[in-house]
Amino acid sequence: MRKIIISTYVTLDGVVEAPHTWDFHAGRDQVEANYVRDVLFESDALLMGRETYEAFAPAWSSRTAADDEPGSEGFIDRINSLPKYVASTTLKAPLQWNSSLITSDLAREVTKLKAQPGKNILMYGCGPVANELMQHELVDELQLWMYPIVLGHGARFYTDANKFPPLELIDTKVFASGIVVLNYKPGPPK
Repeated sequence: MRKIIISTYVTLDGVVEAPHTWDFHAGRDQVEANYVRDVLFESDALLMGRETYEAFAPAWSSRTAADDEPGSEGFIDRINSLPKYVASTTLKAPLQWNSSLITSDLAREVTKLKAQPGKNILMYGCGPVANELMQHELVDELQLWMYPIVLGHGARFYTDANKFPPLELIDTKVFASGIVVLNYKPGPPK
């Protein structure tokens, strides 16, 4: 069975909103670039909510392999070529960027995707779709990219702490930038 991996950027105070606006200037070194690339290449599909789709589709689809950062060769071609599954009740088909729409019963549709043969299904970001997947025990790994900053405002990591499952730390990665990746496996519900 395929695994659902949620990979999201988060500040020390739990903010996940608009990471592209965070004032963080440390550059990505080759070790970090390789890690990012490996996570993507261990997957053969992307899952996202409406907001991530609306941000990613125009940004990534307009890029080509020539835009790859040194050491990340193949990343852009890979992200553009993967099938994407977009959960939304407001978007209308057909979608662009090699994307299919999931409009109802997210848990049932994701369960079907997980049962198909293939590699991991990667989800960038952690909004309402990720929250629902966590509540239905469909997430196999939660990868938190902890940025060493405090914002004090913005959308938080999880919307309903009462329904958040316990987490088991399965791996950590510390990068020269100060970013720490914490990989968790969700446990049974509280």
